[in-house]
Amino acid sequence: MQTTWKGTISFGLVSIPVHLYSATKEHDVPLHQVHAKDGGRVRMKRYCEEEEKEVPYAEIAKGYESPDGRTVTLTDEDLADLPLPSKKIIDVLAFVDEGEIDPLMFSKAYYVGVADKAASKPYALLRDALVESGQIAVTKIALRSRESPAVLRVHDGTLVLQTCIWPDEVRPAAGIAPEEDVTVRPQELRMARSLMETLSEDFDLEQLHDDYQQALQQVIEARLQGVEIPHEEEAGEAPDNVIDLMEALRSSLRRAKDAHPDRSRAEEAEETEAGQAEAGEAEEQPPPRRRAATKKATATKATTATKTTATKTTATKTTASKPSAATSKKSTTARKSATAQKSATDKKSTAATKSTTARKSTTAKKSTTTTTTRKPATPRKAS
Repeated sequence: MQTTWKGTISFGLVSIPVHLYSATKEHDVPLHQVHAKDGGRVRMKRYCEEEEKEVPYAEIAKGYESPDGRTVTLTDEDLADLPLPSKKIIDVLAFVDEGEIDPLMFSKAYYVGVADKAASKPYALLRDALVESGQIAVTKIALRSRESPAVLRVHDGTLVLQTCIWPDEVRPAAGIAPEEDVTVRPQELRMARSLMETLSEDFDLEQLHDDYQQALQQVIEARLQGVEIPHEEEAGEAPDNVIDLMEALRSSLRRAKDAHPDRSRAEEAEETEAGQAEAGEAEEQPPPRRRAATKKATATKATTATKTTATKTTATKTTASKPSAATSKKSTTARKSATAQKSATDKKSTAATKSTTARKSTTAKKSTTTTTTRKPATPRKAS
């Protein structure tokens, strides 16, 4: 891997000699400008407007044109004398959490390697300290005569220098997002979350590839071999006007479900629930009526229990006050008759029911007999 930069990381009083290596590469197919008529290569020449002739690269310098039209020339010596404290130094300024740096500021990434064996221990010290703290180092570096902020972080056990743009180079986002107050319904949000989860199932970033570059390479190979250029069906254009957001979400979810057949039942339930809420199919009973019904049922149960308890208490008291042998015999006969008619399975419950009925009848008869046979009280004579 080719070295891009050589310098030193300044970490307090610790210095770490390092080399930088480009961490990324682009796989663009190199295309040149040619004459469409005959395929001749078209080259850009350095042409001087004052002398009206081509000039060699050695005579090229940098210049600046002021707003009033004046031009000043800057030589390599002028640029070399500029004060750049970070010209060959990666100066560590502070350590912050990674979330404090907006990803909009990130630019190009470089792998950081040691320049010699003596730098291995301080290199490992800085790397392990970053891993343990969960932070990144904020630095400054000068690359190609331009100073820029950068961060040091750890990737796969290797220090990575990520150059950044300056904070004032980030444009404000004011006026880009919709300014009107938009209300998102809960069922729409649930449907969107369900779609997000479905699309994220079994996602592997490594499987992404550049379809355009592959198709371009196929066209180039076809031209080189003199065969017909392969044609692929054009993808349909996305609709520019969404009328029914819920229907669009449902259609997207069905399409994603076809692509992910292993979708969980929980997501299907969420889709059904959201659809019912949108169509107004889910209806709920008013809570006050349920509470009133509950209270009424409770009161009925309490009244019934009270009446039953009072009846049982009266029957017990009347029976205890005046027992009758004839009534006991009738009760016994009734119980035997009921037991003979019922099956063995219902024997206990039926006998108990019959016994209760017989006791109630006996009690009523006793009360009537007692009332009829009671003699009136003899009035006392006056003395």
